[in-house]
Amino acid sequence: MTLALLILALIALALALLPAGLAAVNLAILRSPEPTRTEGLVSILIPARNEAAVIEGTVRAALASHGVPVEVIVGDDHSTDDTATIVQGIARTDPRLRLISVPALPEGWTGKNHACVALSEAARGERLLFLDADVTLAPGGAAALAAHAAEKGAHLVSGVPRQVMATLGERLTVPMIDFLLLGYLPIALMRASPQVSLGAACGQMILIARDAYRQTGGHGAIRTSLHDGVRLPRLFRERGFVTDLVAGQTLAACRMYRNFAQSWAGFSKNAHEGMATPAALPVWTLLLLGGHVLPWLVLAAALALGAGTAAAVAAAAGLVSLATRAAITLKVAEPLATILLHPATVCTALAIQWNVLLRPGRAGRAVWKGRSYAVAGQPGPQRKPG
Repeated sequence: MTLALLILALIALALALLPAGLAAVNLAILRSPEPTRTEGLVSILIPARNEAAVIEGTVRAALASHGVPVEVIVGDDHSTDDTATIVQGIARTDPRLRLISVPALPEGWTGKNHACVALSEAARGERLLFLDADVTLAPGGAAALAAHAAEKGAHLVSGVPRQVMATLGERLTVPMIDFLLLGYLPIALMRASPQVSLGAACGQMILIARDAYRQTGGHGAIRTSLHDGVRLPRLFRERGFVTDLVAGQTLAACRMYRNFAQSWAGFSKNAHEGMATPAALPVWTLLLLGGHVLPWLVLAAALALGAGTAAAVAAAAGLVSLATRAAITLKVAEPLATILLHPATVCTALAIQWNVLLRPGRAGRAVWKGRSYAVAGQPGPQRKPG
């Protein structure tokens, strides 16, 4: 038993060191670009469906952009609240803001992709900055992304906004976005290689060159997808375009969800396009449970059995895991209280993924903004009118 515990502790240590090493490199090279003065109009495009609670702040922040000329276009996607009225009121005071009505959703499309295509057709800018309606852009955010794209010759640039979390439910789920990107994506290799599978973005904030968007088909080419942060950069790489990722915590902020139920539903809706596949999820379960939960289980067992060496190795693995999480948390300005929640956050993330994979008839149906989308292998999308 003592030998078995030592072997498990060594495995846990190896699996904890993997993201620690990647995170150390990623944190060293990933920077927020400076908002250098940039010419060329940037169209800030905001799809909005029932966003009355947040849309005013999002629009006013976008209009406050400096360092680059901007236009702001909001696509009202058949909202039943005051979203359109609020935007129209602001538009009367600033000619740079326009409101468009998104056409009825066709069969075979997801709502966001359809709205983004409509917005792109109304845009006049050289670059298109797609923002989720709950993203608050920093004054220099648009200029910084545009300057980075111009400097690096990148056709698609994205970054994860600073994630705002107020409830325990949010803190048990949302931190995995940055942890997975910074702990498991080799960003140096991503920048050096055109390999399609290395493409990564955050769907909350993506800047795209207009010409490249048209040549690839943009959101129209991934019309069935619920995970544009994965599918768009891979589409661009498939077509020979350059994609990049930057540190986004100083460029924008976002509060995605308000409680655990919303978080569970939100992360479930695109799980099948991420981890929740029969091939990927067992591997991710080994990596995440092995590196971030197993150390604490082995430590408890080793202490109970008096296996000192195994306990020491397991403790080292646990500390490496928490140190990695702490370094990422500090870098992306997330709440410090989430650090000690890390093992529980990992378990919650895997529970969401396995729930979607094993219960496709129920958990596999993504319901969002009043629309329901089936995962692969399930019946086609059902939706409310509009």
